[in-house]
Amino acid sequence: MTNKINRIVFMGSPEFSVHILEGLIKNKFNIVGVVTCPDRPAGRGQKIMHSPIKKYSLKNKLNLLQPNNLKDPKFIKKLKDLNIDLQLVVAFRMLPKVVWKIPSRGTINLHASLLPNYRGAAPINWAIINGENETGVTTFFIDEKIDTGEIIMQSKIKILPHDNAGTLHDKLMGIGKELVLKTIIKINQSFVTIPQTNNINLKIAPKLCKDNCKIDWNKNAEQIVNQIRGLNPYPGAWTILLNGENKIEIKVLKVKFEKQAHSYQIGNIISNKSSIKICIPEGYINLIEFKFPGKKQMDVKSFLNGYNFDINAKII
Repeated sequence: MTNKINRIVFMGSPEFSVHILEGLIKNKFNIVGVVTCPDRPAGRGQKIMHSPIKKYSLKNKLNLLQPNNLKDPKFIKKLKDLNIDLQLVVAFRMLPKVVWKIPSRGTINLHASLLPNYRGAAPINWAIINGENETGVTTFFIDEKIDTGEIIMQSKIKILPHDNAGTLHDKLMGIGKELVLKTIIKINQSFVTIPQTNNINLKIAPKLCKDNCKIDWNKNAEQIVNQIRGLNPYPGAWTILLNGENKIEIKVLKVKFEKQAHSYQIGNIISNKSSIKICIPEGYINLIEFKFPGKKQMDVKSFLNGYNFDINAKII
C-alpha cells in the first residue's frame, strides 16, 4: 500500500489499542514508534506488569518508548528524531501540546463514543449505564482539551439489550480498527473536519470509581439492570449483603428483572434452592452471576449449595 503518510507513531496501553495497532501493522503502515505507559506493580503480589501494547510491541519487535514524563526533553527529542507524519492515540493519557504538535500531519485520537457525547475515560460503560440504544467510535484531531478536537470520521453501532461493557468493547474494537484505516486514507486525500458542539446537555463519561459503581436499589429496574450491564465484566457493580452479623461486599455481574407487586421492603432477600431475589419498588431483581471477595465468579445454584441466608438478610 502506498501512503502519503509514511511514518506513524502509535500511543496506547490496553487491549483495545492492541487491536487497532495490529490492524495498522497488517495493512503495511510504517509504525516508527510505539508509546505506552511505564511498567507498574499490580495485583496482590505487586508483580511488575507490562501493558498489552508493550507485550505486542516486544513480540513484533517495534520501537517501544515508555516515558515517565511526557514533557521530558529526552523523550521529546526521540519523537522529533523519528520525523513523524502522524501520531495515533488510542486509550492513552492526555498529551501535552509539545507532544501532539510534533507530527507534520497532526495527532489523531480514536474515541469509543459518538462525540461530542461521552467525552471522558469510560465512554463504553456510561453508554450502557445511561440506557443508550446506539454508540460508536470517532476519530478526531487532538487539541488542548480532552476529547474536544475537530471530528474526522464516525462509525455507529447498535447497543443490543443483551450487550454488556465487555461485548460492546469488543464490537467497538472491531469497527474502531476499520475506522482508523479509513481515517488515514481520508487524511491522505482531501477532507473536511467537523467542529464539535458544546452545550450543557452533552452526556459525559467520567472515570469509574467505587462511589459510582455502587448499586442504588431505590432506582427503577431499568436503571439497576443497565448499571450492572454497563459495569460487567469490569470493574463490576457492587453492593453490601447484610446476613446476620456478617457484612459482605459483593460484585453483581448479571441479573434479570421480574416485574411483580409485593409488600416487602427494598433490599429484602427472598431465596429458595434455585434463586435469589432482591426486592425493589417494581418487583424483584434476580441474581444470576456474582462474586464474593476472594472467590471465583459463580452462579446462583452453585452458591446456594453451601450458603444459608438469615431470615432478616438484606442488600443495602
